[in-house]
Amino acid sequence: MKKVLYLETPSNFSFRHTVYSHGWSELLPFRLDEENWILSYVFTDSKRENHFSAAISEEPDRLRIEVNAKRLSPGFEQKIINDLRHILQLDEDLKDFYRLAKKQKDLAWIARANAGRLIRSPTVWEDLIKTICTTNCSWALTKKMTANLTEKLGQTAPDGQRTFPDPEAMASQSTDFYRDEIRAGYRSPYFVELAEQVASGKIDPEGWLKSDLPTVELKKEMKRIKGVGDYAAENLLKLVGRYDGLALDSWLRAQFYRKHNSDEVCDDRKIREFYDHFGRWRGLAIWCDMTERWFQQNLKI
Repeated sequence: MKKVLYLETPSNFSFRHTVYSHGWSELLPFRLDEENWILSYVFTDSKRENHFSAAISEEPDRLRIEVNAKRLSPGFEQKIINDLRHILQLDEDLKDFYRLAKKQKDLAWIARANAGRLIRSPTVWEDLIKTICTTNCSWALTKKMTANLTEKLGQTAPDGQRTFPDPEAMASQSTDFYRDEIRAGYRSPYFVELAEQVASGKIDPEGWLKSDLPTVELKKEMKRIKGVGDYAAENLLKLVGRYDGLALDSWLRAQFYRKHNSDEVCDDRKIREFYDHFGRWRGLAIWCDMTERWFQQNLKI
């Protein structure tokens, strides 16, 4: 027996574009069945005592959430719903972004496809650790580190799948553990320090979601964390709903040169100017623009 929940979706929501918006769906404890378009995740209750995997699929105007449990407390049911609303950014109002996208011929597809929502983890903590795992390494290594963290430190659900480790679990390990078992390299001492600070309450990543700080100041706060530079901070900002920064890296720059500058290298200022009319949405605009080819190849937009 499995418990089935349903979650209504907005009219301008695309399950596939959201799930495929960036690579998080490839990182445990997410799993993606691309053949049947089923996204799985291992949810935990508010007390971190019960853990169940769930398979999420799309139905007309709603999502079907099949939880691998015979029964759930009402509180846990609601938490799964709330977590999924957060994961898929169902409450993000993109009408203004779509209005601006429609004004630019090359980007009008974003509004037509209902793209723009970025998949994220249920907690900013998980997004923070995963973001640090993306810096200065290949995507294959990112996947390996996050898989190791989940498999070696996560809590086990009844079906054997594991949760992403909480701060306390990560704080209980040594630098050598992260270096030898997780293969985290230079990140190893950073993980120990960060986990201890979050577990003790000295750092509150979840508070970034509702922070009153201007984006510039919030970015500075994020960058105080070892392992978080400009690129990582601006990507994290997107996942807490701040799209001001472009999060430029070598890949994004190369894509822009190819698509908009005849494959010629240009100054970053030209890239910023190209998206300036998007205002606070500029970071989302460049990401959708540079990943259009992914959707063309895989989603047939």
